[in-house]
Amino acid sequence: MASSEKSFALRRLHSLLGVIPLGVFLIQHLVINHFAVNSPEAFNNASDFMWNLPFKIVLETLVIYLPILFHAVYGVYIAFTSKNNVTHYSTFRNWMFLLQRITGIIAFIFIAIHVWQTRVQAALGHHINYDMMADLFNSPINVIGYVIGIVSVIFHFSNGLWSFAVSWGITQSDRSQKIMAYVSLGAFLVITFIGLRALFAFM
Repeated sequence: MASSEKSFALRRLHSLLGVIPLGVFLIQHLVINHFAVNSPEAFNNASDFMWNLPFKIVLETLVIYLPILFHAVYGVYIAFTSKNNVTHYSTFRNWMFLLQRITGIIAFIFIAIHVWQTRVQAALGHHINYDMMADLFNSPINVIGYVIGIVSVIFHFSNGLWSFAVSWGITQSDRSQKIMAYVSLGAFLVITFIGLRALFAFM
């Protein structure tokens, strides 16, 4: 396979994994967290249900860890090798391209911290429940970091929906791409509302 064809295939795979399964997992994860809005018990029950799923390790490895590892590593490569030209062509799409790269780096750092503070701690014997999350958000620094991290991850996913639709030939005309831009904006607003509402429910 020629270098350009290989690059195109990798970028399409990178885009696909960002939507399926990672985008699906992001929404599912935020919805589980949103149970905290109802009550601590509702969140604990939802969290325990996910924690006790059969074949959890296999599912996590195939659906989360391997896809996110490829998406993150290749995404960092794209971020540091792509040429941003907003200083010469300050168009909306160029700015979205730049913000996609910036939020990708922020998301990479945030997810690593989040996994350490939750999944790794759970593996070390700490039970993930409402009290654990509430203690985490007793720190204003953690709250600010999570707000920035959550918004960055959601923006990266939502704006990535537009790129995914273009990369896979779903939106080829200018009109369809414009419609997809509004769809991406709507997804960003709705998912951000869910994510931040869940975050503040732990406070």
